Amino acid sequence: MLTLTDFQAARERIRGSAIRTPLVRLNVDDAPAEIYLKLENLQPIGSFKIRGAANAIAQMSTDTLSKGVLTASAGNMAQGVAFAARRLGIPCTVIAPETAPQTKIEAIERLGGRVLKAPFDDWWRAFQERSFPGVEGAFVHAFDDPQVMAGNGTIALEIIEDLPEVDAIIVPWGGGGLACGIASGMRALKPECKIYAAEVATAAPLKPALDAGMPQTVNFEPSFVDGIGAKTVFPQMLALAQELLDGSLVATLDDVASALRLIASRNRVIAEGAGATATACALAGQAAPAKKIVAIVSGGNIDFGKLCSILTA
Repeated sequence: MLTLTDFQAARERIRGSAIRTPLVRLNVDDAPAEIYLKLENLQPIGSFKIRGAANAIAQMSTDTLSKGVLTASAGNMAQGVAFAARRLGIPCTVIAPETAPQTKIEAIERLGGRVLKAPFDDWWRAFQERSFPGVEGAFVHAFDDPQVMAGNGTIALEIIEDLPEVDAIIVPWGGGGLACGIASGMRALKPECKIYAAEVATAAPLKPALDAGMPQTVNFEPSFVDGIGAKTVFPQMLALAQELLDGSLVATLDDVASALRLIASRNRVIAEGAGATATACALAGQAAPAKKIVAIVSGGNIDFGKLCSILTA
């Protein structure tokens, strides 16, 4: 179990890599609660993933890193790992799903990462096996790693310092490393605060898994919400979710698109689909009766073509 000391130590390790992101009020008067946006889209790589990646890699030995690093990612974790690898001058290889958006692939390559695209099942197997055939390097897991979660959990320290009266936090659920990291931190800081995962209806395995008490397989439909969603949940992450979270909230694709437009028009903030999902759930009143809600805007890496089509729909 991660402790407050782990999060405080992680904050010191990632200082200089990740920034302290702003917490701003969503400029909507008729929302069901006061909604605040934690703007992780403003990180140097456009995503919270830099926190976990930087913390995990900072604790690896020189020998461990001698052959470089390897990760499996749809784009944002890959950028976090590539960013840290470039600063250390070591190679980085990324296993990406064939559906990964071109914007994120290009960003990885700009950071010096080598991208290998794989079918979804092969990509998911890389998460499970923590390796990929023919590729060397220290594997940095996108979510199932205590040090990654400790880095992600530094967000909880910032939220409680900026909004100590927070009632609920809604966190996009991809693999669970962000939600469980923040929840671990908040359980130490303010245990009465409700912590919810946010999923999109086209790929929402956590809610049925929580209902059934075991991992379930769901239909996965690729969409503009490409930073979260999967066919199933890792058993070990489900166990953490059962212990740490107050439930999973599910937003429709239309509600996520509407939230993305609202964030852009009212706060002039660019969010990717995953980054708007928590806000969509908050706007739908799914975290009631909470009065002060923080929605994690997990990232802003979205293809401009997709963004324009959503904004003009």
